[in-house]
Amino acid sequence: MAWLSEEERRARIEDSTRDRTVLLNQVLLAGVVLVASLAALTFGQIDAQASFVIGLSLVYGATGAAILVPWKRLPHVATAVLPIVDVIAIAFLREGTDAAGIGLLWAFPAMWIAVIFAIPGVVVGVGAITVLLVVLTVSDATQTVATPTVLLPVTIAALATIAALASRRSAAQRELLDKQARQLQHSVARARRQEDLVTEVLDAVEFGVIRITPTGDLVFTNEAHARLQGATDHGGAQLPMFARDGETPVAADGAPLARARRGEAFEKELVWYGPPGPGRRALSVTARPLHDLDGGAGGTVVVSQDVTAEVQALRAREDLVASVSHELRTPLTSILGYLELALDGELPESTRRDLAVAERNAERLLELVTDILAISDVTRHGVGLVLRPEDVDLVGIVTAAIESIAPRAAERHIDVRGETAAPVVARVDPHRIRQVVDNLLSNAVKYHRDGGSVQVAVSGDGVDAWLSVSDDGPGIALDEQPMLFERFFRADAVRNSSTHGSGLGLAISRDLVRAHGGEIFVQSRPGAGATFTVRVPLQPEGERP
Repeated sequence: MAWLSEEERRARIEDSTRDRTVLLNQVLLAGVVLVASLAALTFGQIDAQASFVIGLSLVYGATGAAILVPWKRLPHVATAVLPIVDVIAIAFLREGTDAAGIGLLWAFPAMWIAVIFAIPGVVVGVGAITVLLVVLTVSDATQTVATPTVLLPVTIAALATIAALASRRSAAQRELLDKQARQLQHSVARARRQEDLVTEVLDAVEFGVIRITPTGDLVFTNEAHARLQGATDHGGAQLPMFARDGETPVAADGAPLARARRGEAFEKELVWYGPPGPGRRALSVTARPLHDLDGGAGGTVVVSQDVTAEVQALRAREDLVASVSHELRTPLTSILGYLELALDGELPESTRRDLAVAERNAERLLELVTDILAISDVTRHGVGLVLRPEDVDLVGIVTAAIESIAPRAAERHIDVRGETAAPVVARVDPHRIRQVVDNLLSNAVKYHRDGGSVQVAVSGDGVDAWLSVSDDGPGIALDEQPMLFERFFRADAVRNSSTHGSGLGLAISRDLVRAHGGEIFVQSRPGAGATFTVRVPLQPEGERP
């Protein structure tokens, strides 16, 4: 019936229901009449055999009609014929036997009429039965009006009324269920259309999308996923995977999809598919947890994007920057050497001043080139930045850094002090950590006011080493603090001053600290100084007990 309209569907259902209702009601009455007739014959309670036979004939004739007549093809009012015939038939049966309770059989057609025509049917049916009962009682001189005679139509009226109300309530419930079913069908159809639309959209995009259940099963993948993460070689074998550096192999259980199926969440994980050489592909994969309506675990969504062109372009740019910077550093070193030699000789004061200016600018340029080389080195190696860790005392590194910055601090009368209570031994790359400390101290002195103070503290808590550099300088604006560790960022106050810098020192420091598995933080308020805190593990994660 999927091709029928709603009205046609409901009409067909009503027709089918009408046929079943007519048949069931009539067969039920015929069965009760059969039992009553057998009982009357058994106990010899037949008084008027002709009336009794007429009554039986009418009942079973109506039953045959209920079976043979296609009532669904007739008007709705036609179904009232059978209960009317049954009322008359029961009247003949009551006249043909003196068995008690035969009159109660009127309840069946009365309830049937009530179900068909509701309250008007109750009035008509019970009224007709009451009239017949009165006529039969009056026409039989041997009978008198008694309490059973009065109670019989009242009882039948009550039963018919209950049947009418129950039918009305059942019809209302059926209508409500039909309405809810239609709404549910519309909701399901709308949900399917939306699902189809979402599927078409996700199949049209260039990034892969995967939905994973809390148990790790894949319930949705788009076409781009098969092209990206399902990459195979010409023989059909799965391509090998490599980490961000493009050289470190990734095991099958370390693949982004395997990790996401275990419930891990990560952002922009870079993975290379295929061995080094042409044709390999770089994917940026993100896995984020989903939540159901109750806030519980709803699985994971994995999004993968082909970033091969972007990564290769960035690497080409960094290689070019590194190459140019290397080429610049060599002549700059030579220039600074010859300027230093020239300044050691006997020169007129004006010439010495000019050469000193040239030396300062050459040093600034060399510092900028060194920072660019450092940030390029970190960018090209990413998380695979080569570290050479060894057990070193961080207090010694800080002491050496303070001694190195002391001459520059003394020129501006800045007091740099170290606050250490005991040695703090950590397994780190001493050269890289010294680079971080030098950057923090250099910034603290460079952007400080004359006559200020800088404190450096080192401590350990058994798991991590903590290093802080604090000053009582002008502080940093709150809206600029989130951008301090971005490359080439310089605060407004610094850009408007005569203090020079590349804006790379803190970015380099952050990348070096993260390469050790640590983090760097800043706390500052305008006019209240700044504190930079570095946290690094005492032991690398893989070497912890």
